Amino acid sequence: MKKPWNPYLAGVALGLVLLLSYVVLGHGIGASGAASIIGAVSLKSILPEHVVAKGGYFAYYFADGQNALNDWIIFMAIGTFIGGLVSSLLGGRYKAEAVRGKHTTRTRRLLLALAGGIVMGIGARIGRGCTSGQALSGGALLSVGSWIFMMSVFAGAYSLAYFVRREWL
Repeated sequence: MKKPWNPYLAGVALGLVLLLSYVVLGHGIGASGAASIIGAVSLKSILPEHVVAKGGYFAYYFADGQNALNDWIIFMAIGTFIGGLVSSLLGGRYKAEAVRGKHTTRTRRLLLALAGGIVMGIGARIGRGCTSGQALSGGALLSVGSWIFMMSVFAGAYSLAYFVRREWL
């Protein structure tokens, strides 16, 4: 396994990726929109009349017969996945595992990860963006709401850390 990047160098690289994202796509970095679109497309394949109903939550993805998957954020999500895969392969870190503390089971760790992901996904939709979109894109644009969001994320994480520390120690 290769040594991880210097965090300062990685931060500069991430800033350059954010700049490149604005130049190429005209948008910042984010991911929750892709998850929402994939959810909408999946739901439409099962219940099409529910999704395209007037005023439905997902209806705007399909307005005027447009293909919801033909959106910049879908391509960004695909690129993020491919980039992460290539990076893990080049860094010698490609390994399927469930990292956990010695006092918890693999099943419990996966269930907690799923629950946390669901809560974060709902929060991302309510907050109008995921952590990466709010912190990186909104923070770079000096959006006050994004800075408040990130302070709240850190405050919530530190407040909850005491109660879940056993999962990691």
